[in-house]
This record gives sequence, C-alpha cells and structure tokens, in this order.
Amino acid sequence: MSTETPAETKSPSQAGTPSESGTRARAPRKGVTDAEGRRIPGWQLVLRYALLLVVLALTVGPFLWQLSTSLKGPHEDIFSSPPKFLPGRPTVDNYARVADTIPVWDYALNSLKVASANVVTNCVGASLAGYALARMRFRGRRAATLAFILAMLVPVEGIIIAQFTTMRDLGLNNTLIAVLLPGSIGAMNVLLMRNAFLNLPYEVEEAAYVDGANAWQRYLLIALPAVKGTLAVVAIFAFMGAWDDFLWPLIVLSDPDRFTLTIGLNYLHGTFANDERLVAAGTVIAVAPLIALFACLQRYFFRGVGEGAVKG
Repeated sequence: MSTETPAETKSPSQAGTPSESGTRARAPRKGVTDAEGRRIPGWQLVLRYALLLVVLALTVGPFLWQLSTSLKGPHEDIFSSPPKFLPGRPTVDNYARVADTIPVWDYALNSLKVASANVVTNCVGASLAGYALARMRFRGRRAATLAFILAMLVPVEGIIIAQFTTMRDLGLNNTLIAVLLPGSIGAMNVLLMRNAFLNLPYEVEEAAYVDGANAWQRYLLIALPAVKGTLAVVAIFAFMGAWDDFLWPLIVLSDPDRFTLTIGLNYLHGTFANDERLVAAGTVIAVAPLIALFACLQRYFFRGVGEGAVKG
C-alpha cells in the first residue's frame, strides 16, 4: 500500500518548472517604480515632489499673484501682511480701466500682426534652410552651418545699431515691417530644424527619389510632416520672441499708433506706477496669448523625443 501524499504524486507538468515556481513565489513589488521597474524609496519620492513644488512656486507663483492682483478691487489692500492671495470680491474692472487708459487692444493687434508674421517666416524659412543643410549636398554647407552657430553667439546689443541704419536706408523706420525683419528667420530655429531633419532615416527619402519625387516633393510630402514637433517648437519660440520683444520696437518705432503691446504697457508703468492693479491687469493681457498658443501646440511640442522615427 502506497503512503505517498497528494503533493508527492503530482506529475512534472502539474508541478511546473523551477522558474515558474520562483515567479509565483515572488511577491509583486509595491509602491512607485521608475522607468526600469526599480522601486523608489519613500524619502526620494517625497524629496522629488518637494523640489517640483518649489520649482512650480517659483515659475507659476508670480503669474498667479499678478492674476490675483488684477482681480482685486480698489478698496482691497494688496500690500497687507500677511499677504492675502485670493481677492475678497473679484472684479474685472481693472481690465476695462487698462483699455480706458491706453489703446491696449490696438497695441495687442500690432503685436499679433508682427508675431503671426514672425511665426510664418520662421517656420517656412527655418524649415527650408534646415532641410537644405541636412539633406542637400553643396559647396560651403559646413561653412553655412558654422555661420548660423556663430550668429547665435552675437549679442543683440552689438548689432542693433547696424540694424537700425539698415532699416533707415531702406526707408522702413517706424513701420511694423522693420520690427519683423531682423527676427524673421532665427539662427537657433534653423539649427533646430536641421537637427530634426538629420534624425530622419535616409531610406524613406531614397524610396521617394526612386519613385520620381523631386526635392520639393520630398521636402513637402515626406520630411516636413515627420517633424511637426520641432515645427511647433519653432512656432512657439518665434511667437514668444516677437510678442515679448521690447528693445527693438522701442528703437525703430516712433508713431504711437504703431506701438506694440510691450511698449504700450510701458506707459502704464510710468503713468500709473502706484496703481499695481492696472499693471497686473496689463501683464495678464500680455501673457494670455502665449498661454493660449502653448495650449494649442503642446501636443506637438512634447513629440520631440520620438521625432524622425519610422512608424509602422
């Protein structure tokens, strides 16, 4: 009579391999893990979130304070101690007062014209130049790339007089075209587009070349759609640079009807320096288009990691 227990009579298929037994015996890891599956200690997690909160407070905090100040009424103390962050009775009268004090919407329209044109010229010009530097074979290509790199090292203050005399000789002083031209194609944007095109595999364009596609068709139909993320980055940088520019419009413009928003808001600082509510409202008006633009393009903005990869 056999005395074997049920556990001893299991077949090899029922018992499983040693690796499977070890996998079943191993308890699953709990807690937060990193990209490689390793568990993050609790103190490191707390430290990371603390640093993120500090960075968030330093970057977003001033804008939220300006927004709160712009919504406070004339009878609220904005310099109270301890400071009161939330307005007691929120009001939008400060924004109406800004429009009554200066033609803020006319200034915003001028800035929008310059910024929109700057986005178009940078996206078109930088993508064409970047594609030529990355894909075309011509004499002086390396020298041209080096010229764009050196152009980034030259400070704006060092060439602003030459820019002013050039615009004066062309008869463009005191025009929005003069505000646009110096930044119509940025050297950094050209290099960004060049690097994006360099990451594209040559095999895709070679197949199109074999099928009879010329350079323009390869650029428009194959290369450009594959670098939408970098194109969005160029668009955001171009819009921000033109919208926030203060020194060059201040030098080249003299007619108040053609002032951009940054110059117009400077009058608000000088005339009503004691009314911080108006200054805060003007600041929010100036920042709002940048936030809207980034919200629209953020889906493409964060595609830079996988840019240029072949997708099935």
